Amino acid sequence: MKIGKSEIRSALKKLQSFKGAKGETDLVFKENEKWWRMRHWELLPETHGVKPTSAWLFNSIINKHADAMDNFPFCTVLPQSSDDKKAAEVLNKVIPVILEKCDYQKIYSLLWWDKLKLGVSAVGVFWNPDASEGIGDISLQRINPLNLYFEPGILDLEESSDVFYIESVNNELLKKLYPDADLSAAKGFIRPDGAFSDNRSAVINWYYKKNGRLHYCRFVGEELLFSSENEKQYKDTGWYSHGRYPFILDPLFPRDDSPYGFGYIDTMKDTQMYIDILNKCILENAMLSSKKRFFLRDDGSINEGEFLDFSNAIIHSSGNLGEDSIRELSTNPLAGIHMSVLQHKIDELKETSGNRDFSQGSTAQGVTAASAIAALQEAGSKLSRDMLKNSYRSYKAMCYLIIELVRQFYIAPRVFRISGEEFLSFDNAMLKAPNAAEEFGIEYSSREPIFDITVAAEKGSPYSTAANNELAKEFFSLGFFNPERASEALGAIEMMQFEGKEQMKKRIEENIASRVN
Repeated sequence: MKIGKSEIRSALKKLQSFKGAKGETDLVFKENEKWWRMRHWELLPETHGVKPTSAWLFNSIINKHADAMDNFPFCTVLPQSSDDKKAAEVLNKVIPVILEKCDYQKIYSLLWWDKLKLGVSAVGVFWNPDASEGIGDISLQRINPLNLYFEPGILDLEESSDVFYIESVNNELLKKLYPDADLSAAKGFIRPDGAFSDNRSAVINWYYKKNGRLHYCRFVGEELLFSSENEKQYKDTGWYSHGRYPFILDPLFPRDDSPYGFGYIDTMKDTQMYIDILNKCILENAMLSSKKRFFLRDDGSINEGEFLDFSNAIIHSSGNLGEDSIRELSTNPLAGIHMSVLQHKIDELKETSGNRDFSQGSTAQGVTAASAIAALQEAGSKLSRDMLKNSYRSYKAMCYLIIELVRQFYIAPRVFRISGEEFLSFDNAMLKAPNAAEEFGIEYSSREPIFDITVAAEKGSPYSTAANNELAKEFFSLGFFNPERASEALGAIEMMQFEGKEQMKKRIEENIASRVN
């Protein structure tokens, strides 16, 4: 069945129903953005006077983001069969180059901002046929969760019958990309902040599953721009042979009614609100207490101009000046309990977010020893480690999609610069199943290479680096690298757990072998 206007109208109705079901989530996302930018007084009941905005919530989030950037991930591709070793070795060299070409470090940073602010991040793993001088290449994009729509009530994106992603595209660019399309239906684009842009249009990317295949359709208004079902090349195979939606969702704290999650702003904004309200009360009291004010009777006959000018030694008055003609308005300073409540709310926000003082390098309660501070920092980082493990699972899923796109689209050989002047020519031949063969009169076909992926931090925190360096020096001082004590060292290493253990064992085993020879 070809995709036409009637199918597009049906898709638009489905998109509208998805939008309606996601409306409350989108509203929370927009409010969270205001909390992040410290514009939350716009969300609170109308108030007058000072409107302080302390950055305790902001500080907590940027520290979480710093933890994530300190543990930027890298993947290791492992073969599931000895026949796949060569392909795994090549992929371990190629995938980092693909990620670097896509500027993944920038995307990774943006994804973590989304995850911490909104409670979910989304990355798109696409094939761009126009990239790399027309031969096509893999494209990674940060996906705005506000513009992604799926079937309500699911927990896994793959369970959705359809997925829509709306993107803003310049009208002039649309005309160049699709010169034969009727773009008169392009009527502008409403940005997530509500502003209208008349030189851009909302282009709808529609992914749907049919007969076990993933198809892709792109349209603006009711005008079709592309449909994989209408193309002979993809009609039977689908747009992506891996059959999965090209979006990887990474929720922070899970929900039981959506693949999206909720984030730190959702848990901290109530406390931050009361911190700012208390700050408002304290500041207003301080301002009122620092300036004298007076009640003045209308018939008090006091020269107000002279009274308000502090340089005047004499203030004139007409008529009798009674004690009730003018009276000072006294303002009582707030009791200390108010400052205690404010500090309690600040401490509550720190505890709720796991952003305690020692995690930022500060200490309290007489802790001064470097080892004690390091131990507190390491113990306090367990929340960050938990977040990172969840994020690494999403990173692993992204790497699997990259491998599948390489398997499908890297038909022509292409050259990768691995490091320095080392170059590697690579295509998808070693990722494809060999042609069917016949042995003893029985025809059989080989399987496609399958891989496992492990993910670790590319560069740890400065504390972790220092700890590893100290461990290496301790091994040296204990004689672990002494060939004469290699057997004893190997026995000790087997009982230990630390990063780089396998390399250490290999070095000691080499020492044993050299001693035997």
